[in-house]
Parts: sequence; C-alpha cells; structure tokens
Amino acid sequence: MSGGMCAVLCLAAVFLTAAVTIPVTVKIMSHLQEKRIGEYQDKVLRTQRDEVQNIYHTMRGWRHDYHNHMQMIKAYLSMQKIDETLSYLEHLEEDLDSIDIAIRTGNVSVDAIVSSKLSVAAKKEIAVDCTAKVPEQLKVSDVDLCTIIGNLLDNAIESCEKVPEEKRFLRIYIGIFRKQLYLSVTNATSETRRKLLSELISEKRGSHGFGLHRIDLVAEKYQGFVNRKNEPGVFVTEVMLPL
Repeated sequence: MSGGMCAVLCLAAVFLTAAVTIPVTVKIMSHLQEKRIGEYQDKVLRTQRDEVQNIYHTMRGWRHDYHNHMQMIKAYLSMQKIDETLSYLEHLEEDLDSIDIAIRTGNVSVDAIVSSKLSVAAKKEIAVDCTAKVPEQLKVSDVDLCTIIGNLLDNAIESCEKVPEEKRFLRIYIGIFRKQLYLSVTNATSETRRKLLSELISEKRGSHGFGLHRIDLVAEKYQGFVNRKNEPGVFVTEVMLPL
C-alpha cells in the first residue's frame, strides 16, 4: 500500500473517530448539565419547603401558648397591674409580628414563597420593605413565577449577608406596570463600584449562578424581560412578564 493511501486511510479513521466521539461527548455533557440543574432545583424546593414548614410550626406553637398568655394577662389585670399588662401585650405583638404571614398578594403560592423568604431575611437582620400584588389571571404558571421570585430573593439575601448588618436591606415590589407583571428586587451588596452586566454574570458561580440562569430561562420562556443594574452598594433586578 502506498504512503499516500495510508495517509488517506489514517485521515479517514481520524474523522470517523471524531464523528463518533463528538456526539457521545456532547450527549454526556448535556446529561451532566441536566443532572446538575435537577439537583439544584431539588435543593431549592427542599429549602423552600423547610422554610414554609418552619413558619407554620412556629405559628402552631404560638397558638398552643395562647391560653397561657391569656391567663397571664388576666392575672395582671386582676391585680390592676396595667403597666405590666401593656408590657406583656407589646412583647406578644412583637413575637407575633416576627412569624405572621403578612404577605397577601392574591396568589397563595406567591404568599408562601415570599413569606418564607422574608422569615429568613428577618433572621439574618435584613431590613425589608415589601409591596406585592399579583393579578388573578396570569400567563405564567405558579411554579415558574415562584421559581423567579424564589431565586431573586435567595440571591438578594445571599448578597445582603456579605455586608455589615446595619447596611443590610431588601426592597421588593410586585405589581402591574405597563400592562405587564412587574417584579423588582433591590438589595444591599458589597460591591463598591459599578460593574458591567458581563462582569457580574461571569463572577457568579454555584447556586447564585444557577439562580441567575433559571430567572433568565423562565423570562425567556414567556418572552419576558430581565434587567439587572449595579451601583456601589446597591443591586437591582427587574423582571417583566406578559399578562
């Protein structure tokens, strides 16, 4: 066999091997990526479930103690200890405020996810301002909407944890703007300079990176819009979804 023929056969073998190997490699990488996303979604759902369960367990505990609280108040009043009664009531009010699901958006699923995240924020000493109203009729499913909200708030809380407690804040707005469902989350960040969006995304790894990716995917699914803005000490994410 001539040298030229050998070269041709060798080259053909290389191309054949590549033709077989590349699709297999792509398939393996795709499978690994799907597995990682699936594991992340499972982790998020477990965390959200645990957060909601924690709220309801605490509320059940407060209701269980209700009788004892009433007995104490009656005892103070029977002894005409007005100051002690008022002090006790103020303490109960603070305790109840810390566990109350005060979010009433009009959507039960959103109430649960936002309330659970605000409970986490309170435990991390994050000052929260929340205004949320969700219309009854939506194109986006409850699952997809909660995916966006959950990831937005997880990322915001994670960012707040990196700054001193006295500088932590989280502002949430959900409502209708220009005939679209508008979500805005503003939070404290440790970033001290303005950054380009490409810089911000390239720096995010792990759960935070998956969170950004999931938000973008859901918004794209409904032909929505995502806008991220970074200023020194402040990070804002806006999402708009068609109604």
